[in-house]
Amino acid sequence: MKLIALDMDGTLLSSNLEISKENLQAIQTAKEAGHIVMICSGRAKEDALKLLEEYKLALPVGASNGAIVYVDGKVINSRCLQNDKVYKLAKLLESEGFPYKLYTNKGVYSPYTWQDQVMQAFEESKHTLDVTLEELERITEKQKKSNLITDFQKIEDVVNNPELEISKFFILTFNAAHRSQLLQTLQEDTDISVTASAPTNVEIMDKHGHKGNGLQEMAAYFNIPIEDTVAIGDNFNDVPMLQVAGLSVAMGNAEEDVKKLCDVVTLTNNENGVAHAIEQFVLKQTSSSK
Repeated sequence: MKLIALDMDGTLLSSNLEISKENLQAIQTAKEAGHIVMICSGRAKEDALKLLEEYKLALPVGASNGAIVYVDGKVINSRCLQNDKVYKLAKLLESEGFPYKLYTNKGVYSPYTWQDQVMQAFEESKHTLDVTLEELERITEKQKKSNLITDFQKIEDVVNNPELEISKFFILTFNAAHRSQLLQTLQEDTDISVTASAPTNVEIMDKHGHKGNGLQEMAAYFNIPIEDTVAIGDNFNDVPMLQVAGLSVAMGNAEEDVKKLCDVVTLTNNENGVAHAIEQFVLKQTSSSK
């Protein structure tokens, strides 16, 4: 039995944010062969589950970059940020003009000024950007389509709400120099884990809230040795799970530095790379070892 951990964006999903029938079939075949397939994504739990539901996929999920581990309708582990840390980080981001969202146990929360902040940040940096207005609209449209987003007026409204637990900050930034400065500042804080899933974002979790721990916790839950795990991803937030997995698989569209640290490289996300990896490195290996 293997535990197969799949990233979503840039991995399981095509560039159109769809799961191909080939990928769906490969997941189903792997499950029928006795393997466990999980999602390990930077997305919020509700967002990941909603997308899986559209394809009638019932899979365990490591959400918010593995900070939230969810199996069979319940959270089995969560690594959330302390409220005082959330407050300090939010104030830092607000003072520097970075648009941010909060991933919580009650869905995604964003300042009511999110949309305006994103457009302002884009306008200020558009002459030095590779991101087009169309791509920006796709990013913001993705936010609009979710009915799980709650606006808030002040960060105090969030941190003073006893029902809320914050697992991740998602920050958009279109200015490479400002992004670099922010990363440098954040990396001095030993209580947090900092990563990115695209050149235009920064993601902050608790120091234990990363995909490596998410994969290890899921493996422990199912009593699967870590050497019997397979991780498939494309970006820097996938690195912790790729480093701990028994077999690390980079997508054909992965960042070059991510490819270098993986055992093997599969096809791209638009070429059913997940299906190819499952067939070549799990199903074929399993049948040949019988």
